[in-house]
Amino acid sequence: MSPALSQFCYLVSAVCSILALRGLSGPQSAKTGLYFGVAGMALAVLTTLALPGVDAYGLIILGILIGGAAGTVIAVKIEMTALPQLVAAFHSLVGLAAVLIAGAAFGNPEAYHIGTLGHIHPGSLIEMSLGVAIGAVTFTGSIIAWGKLQGVITGKPVVFKFQHPINAGLGAVMLGLIVLLCLTQSAFLFWLIVAIALALGVLMIIPIGGADMPVIVSMLNSYSGWAAAGIGFTLQNPLLIIVGALVGASGAILSYIMCKGMNRSFFNVILGGFGGEVAAGAAAKSDKPVKIGSADDAAFILKNASSVVIVPGYGMAVAQAQHALREMADQLKKAGVKVRYAIHPVAGRMPGHMNVLLAEANVPYDEVLELEDINRDFPQTDVAFVIGANDITNPAAKKDKTSPIYGMPILDVEAAGTVLFVKRSLGSGYAGIDNELFFYDNTMMLLGDAKAMCEGVIKALEH
Repeated sequence: MSPALSQFCYLVSAVCSILALRGLSGPQSAKTGLYFGVAGMALAVLTTLALPGVDAYGLIILGILIGGAAGTVIAVKIEMTALPQLVAAFHSLVGLAAVLIAGAAFGNPEAYHIGTLGHIHPGSLIEMSLGVAIGAVTFTGSIIAWGKLQGVITGKPVVFKFQHPINAGLGAVMLGLIVLLCLTQSAFLFWLIVAIALALGVLMIIPIGGADMPVIVSMLNSYSGWAAAGIGFTLQNPLLIIVGALVGASGAILSYIMCKGMNRSFFNVILGGFGGEVAAGAAAKSDKPVKIGSADDAAFILKNASSVVIVPGYGMAVAQAQHALREMADQLKKAGVKVRYAIHPVAGRMPGHMNVLLAEANVPYDEVLELEDINRDFPQTDVAFVIGANDITNPAAKKDKTSPIYGMPILDVEAAGTVLFVKRSLGSGYAGIDNELFFYDNTMMLLGDAKAMCEGVIKALEH
């Protein structure tokens, strides 16, 4: 393939990537965006295989078969509720790939046309160093994020004395080593940078609690993009640079949006995430009276309502209750009840988590509304049906200046005529604080498994 044709194919692939991001920005266009992404990636792979000098087709095909088989097995077996940790795991692979490619280029610069051993071009060294550093941070940071989401590592913040000064010191040392590497081209310094970056990835993510995981997943997505862009310069591959920059920029923008959704700064998340997970059976500390209801009670209230807003949270994901919830909503709509869904920007454990689960259950897109579109309607809503969404409905965010979630925009479910709150217990959420909504006069707690509760409501509605 001629250089001109390969550059044109890379340009088309880059345009497909841009269209993919555009399509994935909304649920109705997401499928089209996915097709653009697949087409762009397929064209990029075929173009790369057709470049002059690419001849190890046996190893390449073997790698594609192994990776494709692994990806197929994962795609078939993975539960929708496990998508957050899957995304984190995939980010780690991008970071690892950046480290391995940079290591290969440093060890054999002639093959990558960036110089000779011991005499690598300074510009290439800078690009390679930044790419390998970001890639290593992404690799270990994503593994820690996966562990927290999977429950292998505690979701509570792991903190120790002088944590922030140590992290800052390691970052400064790493930058200094990059400068020295460009001057000396020492292999020891190169791998020392990798080692420090690997350690920094662990130390940066381990103190971050469960409540901030949506931001961390988005942030690691951004890191993986910048790592790919850095290695794109090393490989002199314009498509990798463009796509890496797109992923890095979009991830950074999404991280900002998530932080805004929690009324927190990005640095506040990184320097000290709040909240870990508490035991599922932990009891609320308040001794205020709580109304406890049953599925039959909930069915009676829902059946006699004219409008219902459903607020899904991570409790719905854990119980895999999205299909039962949609069936319940269908029963209500048959009875003439107006049903909509309210999504908070940080509900669940990754951006768009609730949207994905509702889409899996074939919930109509036009019934799913974002916080800014639905909040004004709660005062005219008869029933708010909250299913496992704790901190994002806690009125303390608006009233208690001492609360760790103070200032975070929440769904104003307390303004509805009646609040039906499905939860396993009266325990606190990720932020580690009681939800005072539990004790409101218009709130009825439906304690138990979310899926079983929805199925119980469905049976009661049918009678």
